[in-house]
Amino acid sequence: MLLTTVLLWALNLSVTKYILTHGLGPLPYATVRYGFAALIFIALTIVAERTLRIERRHLPIVALAAVTLWLNQLSFVFALDLTTASTIGLLLGAIPIFTAVLGLVLGTEHPSRRFWIAAAISAVGVGLVALGAGGEVSTSHVGILLGLTTGATWAAYSVTVAPLMRTYSPSRVSAVVIPMTWILLALVGLRQTQDQEWSLGWEVWALLVFATLGPLVLTNVLWFRSIHKIGPAKATLAANLQPFVAAVLAVILLSEPLSWLQIVGGALIGVGILFVRRRAPARQAT
Repeated sequence: MLLTTVLLWALNLSVTKYILTHGLGPLPYATVRYGFAALIFIALTIVAERTLRIERRHLPIVALAAVTLWLNQLSFVFALDLTTASTIGLLLGAIPIFTAVLGLVLGTEHPSRRFWIAAAISAVGVGLVALGAGGEVSTSHVGILLGLTTGATWAAYSVTVAPLMRTYSPSRVSAVVIPMTWILLALVGLRQTQDQEWSLGWEVWALLVFATLGPLVLTNVLWFRSIHKIGPAKATLAANLQPFVAAVLAVILLSEPLSWLQIVGGALIGVGILFVRRRAPARQAT
């Protein structure tokens, strides 16, 4: 389940890039995709739990989660519209570092010396990815900045939604947060969606359905079941494969260029993450 989740997440970058380069605008894509997903999550949750109720005291957290996810999706679609999927894939490898820094700001994390060394290694890796991409005509420095914003906002969303997951099922949280995110996307993308030419090839529509059912809906179920079975530490560590798989798939499927600087930068990001996640062996209970 975990490897399927990682593969679907990684494949989503190439799929989205293909869709955006074959006639569908960033905002219409995000609007349609999240509208479709919202209907699916609402239906699944009503069937499984018979309710979408969220306690009033949790509504501000739900609203904040929707805003951070909205910012994440805006960054994601425009980053892929401006630069290559392989570059964005490598940059997303810095998400665990963003999450730890956010925990530091909120006071929930107390980074050690090991963390700061790992963060420095990953920062050098991000710089090399950006430098390596800078020589490509198809790559925009604005796209790279948006790619980093995508990672930072996903970290913010993960931290924001965590308290809700302790009270409600992932399905119910998604059934409330995703529709709110869709409303924000629809409002921002209203003009572009109205001007969108919808006479697209069947391949684009098939990939749009896949991008919704696979990387957005199915992975939500598989990810949390994986965490339940093997624990969050092992699950998160395995998920670190996603950036490298995403870059490789983009090179293979989209024939995107990938410079040696980007490869070295992506490797450094991975080294930083693995370095910060190393822990002393836990003592067995006696």
